[in-house]
Amino acid sequence: MSATNLFTPLRLGRLTLPNRVVMAPMTRNRASGTIPSPSAVTYYVQRATAGLIITEGSQISPQGVGYIDTPGIHSDEQVEGWKRITDAVHRVGGRIFLQLWHVGRVSHPSLQPGGALPVAPSAIAPEGTIFTRKGPQPFVTPRALETEEIASIVSDFARAAGRAREAGFDGVELHGANGYLIDQFLRDGSNRRTDRYGGSLENRLRFLTEVTAAVAEVWGADGVGVRLSPHNSYNGMSDSDPAKTFLGAASALAPLGLAYLHVVEPVETPAADRLAARMRRAFRGPLIINGGYDRTSGDAALAAGEADLVSFGVPFIANPDLPQRFAIGAPLAPADRATFYGGDERGYVDYPSWDPVEAVRAA
Repeated sequence: MSATNLFTPLRLGRLTLPNRVVMAPMTRNRASGTIPSPSAVTYYVQRATAGLIITEGSQISPQGVGYIDTPGIHSDEQVEGWKRITDAVHRVGGRIFLQLWHVGRVSHPSLQPGGALPVAPSAIAPEGTIFTRKGPQPFVTPRALETEEIASIVSDFARAAGRAREAGFDGVELHGANGYLIDQFLRDGSNRRTDRYGGSLENRLRFLTEVTAAVAEVWGADGVGVRLSPHNSYNGMSDSDPAKTFLGAASALAPLGLAYLHVVEPVETPAADRLAARMRRAFRGPLIINGGYDRTSGDAALAAGEADLVSFGVPFIANPDLPQRFAIGAPLAPADRATFYGGDERGYVDYPSWDPVEAVRAA
C-alpha cells in the first residue's frame, strides 16, 4: 500500500474529501463593510478544488469586529452574501467551512458599537497598533468581561453557527488561534482572571469548551473544527507552559468528537518544541497542520502520520489551482504581498490558473 499523501481521499466528519489540500482561513479585507463582496464569490470558486476551503474569519457579532472590511455572520444581509458564495462553491463541487471569529481585545473603540472599549478576559492591552479608518492607532486597554457576560458571548457563537447553517456552509471552524478571544482565555499571559474562567488550566479551558459545545449543539460535532496556535506570539500573546496548555486543550476537546483540530505550527519548529503530533494523539481525531508547508513537506508529514491534512495560506492566494499544480509538479506563482489586504480585485481574483501552453510560450 502506498503512503498517505496530499492526494489520498479522506472522510472528514460528514464530508468525503477528494484530497487533503486545505485552503487556510485568510483575512483579505475585501468585504463591502461587513458583507461579503460579489468578488468574493469568484475568489472562493477559483479555489474550490481544495479538499476543503476554510473561509476568512467572520465576526459573530458587532462586538467581535477587529479589522475594517471583514465579513460577519450575524445579520440577514451577511447570510445572503455568504449564501451566494456557498451556492457557487457547491455548484462546482467544492466543500466550504466558515470560520467563526471574535477578536476580543484586538480591536479599537472606533470599530466597536457606540465607541465602547473592546472586551477581553483581563484588562491587558495587546502590543502594537491596529489599522482603523483613520489609519494605525495604538491598542487600548480592553475592558475585562464580567463573569455573567461570558454566557452571552457563548450564545453569540451559537447563533452565528446557526446563521452559518442558513448560509449553506458544510461546517464551521472556531478561531481559537492568533491572539483572538478564545486564545486570550486559554493563555495565562492574557488571562489573569480569578473566577471560574481563569487561574488553573481547567478554568482557562472553560471558555473554549463551552463555546465548542454550544456550536456543536447547533451543527453536530462532526460539522465543527477548532483552530489553535500554540507557538504564536502575534498580538502580544504568551503562555508560561504552552505544552501543558495546548495538550490540555486538545484533551479537553477530544470527548466532543469534532470534525478536526487545526494547529498552526511552523514547519521549521525544532523537534523538541513541536506539539502538533502530540496534540493529535491527545485529540484522538483528524488533525490539520499549517505553517509554511509545501508539497514535499506536506506529503512527508502525512506519510509519517503527524497529521491527516495540510492547510496552505499564501500559496493559495497566488495559485487558485494549487492542488492541480501540486499534482502535476507545476511551479507556483509568487504572491504580491502589497495586495494581501484591502484594495480592489488586483491581487485577489486576477491570479491565473496554470496554463501549460502559455508556460511553453513564455519559456
